[in-house]
Amino acid sequence: MEITKIGMDLAEHVFAVSGADAAGKVVQRRQLRRNQVLGFLNRQKPCVVGMEACGSAHHWARQIAKLGHAVRLLSPALVKPYRKGSKHDRNDADAVLEAVSRPTMRYVAVKSVAQQDLLALHRVRTRLLKQRVALSNQIRALLYERGVAIGKGAKALHAGVSAALADEHNQELSEMLRALVVELLEELRALQARLEDFDRRICRAARRDERCVRLREVPGVGPLTATALVATVGNAREFKSGRELSAYLGLTPRQHSSGGKTVLLGISKHGNRYLRTLLIHGARSLMRRKNPIPHPRAQWAARLAAARGTNLATVALANHNARVLWALLSRGEAYRGGTPKGSFPPRPSNRVVERVRGGKL
Repeated sequence: MEITKIGMDLAEHVFAVSGADAAGKVVQRRQLRRNQVLGFLNRQKPCVVGMEACGSAHHWARQIAKLGHAVRLLSPALVKPYRKGSKHDRNDADAVLEAVSRPTMRYVAVKSVAQQDLLALHRVRTRLLKQRVALSNQIRALLYERGVAIGKGAKALHAGVSAALADEHNQELSEMLRALVVELLEELRALQARLEDFDRRICRAARRDERCVRLREVPGVGPLTATALVATVGNAREFKSGRELSAYLGLTPRQHSSGGKTVLLGISKHGNRYLRTLLIHGARSLMRRKNPIPHPRAQWAARLAAARGTNLATVALANHNARVLWALLSRGEAYRGGTPKGSFPPRPSNRVVERVRGGKL
């Protein structure tokens, strides 16, 4: 029997493989060691190979695609409903095989090495940010135990620490603690220097990629958002519309509709939390400008903020920006600044307004 589809359960050392013929019947099940996978697939005729999108999935997808196979990466959440019985390797491989056979299944785009390099920069930068916050909080806590209260923000921290160390009359601050705080402050400065270096690397990457250059023309989108989006979704052609990308980012409302009655709830917060955060922060920076941009979309956001609140308008603006970014990536167009007729989000209906007033967004 000729195998036309393969479902593979990825692992660290032992891989489970299930193969099906054109009729969808499972005709082969095997367990392969890591060094046997590519040899096995090289002996097969070109077919569809499905895998769950996990840590090593993009590496294997690139290697398998070189052998002439069509690789499909699936979200584990979409594979789980097709697993029959208990969770083990063979059932996982069968579930992947069944899921990849569905004609309406959604897939994850395979990332290139360059995309993963960009994402690595963002991940390390995120870790450094968390470490900076943790270190700042530790310095504040140590001084607070000795009666020194410091205000919020980096400037207040440095000013407060300097004032506390200069106060020779504070007997609570022993020589040991003073020396320890000085060490922590140096560590904090070193972390800040590393963060600035990562910001420069990301800015250089944004200048080199013409897609990032086009995305940065959109108000509220900077080097961080542009590079993170390109590294995550590439040309965004796995999404059929801007709304699909927005839903992937968790910026669209959840629904609880039945019997023709539409009930919209708060945003779903599904998908990529990091990208959603960047888009919302970018939209918030626009909403806080003292001199708003003379643009129809800014005017729409200002009207929505006045009627429904700043937070709701900020998320709505981030939602709309995500749709604009999808159009720029998928169509290869440049941001025109103007807006075609009908492209702005409509004013909310009375039903949506009532739910927003009830704090549903």
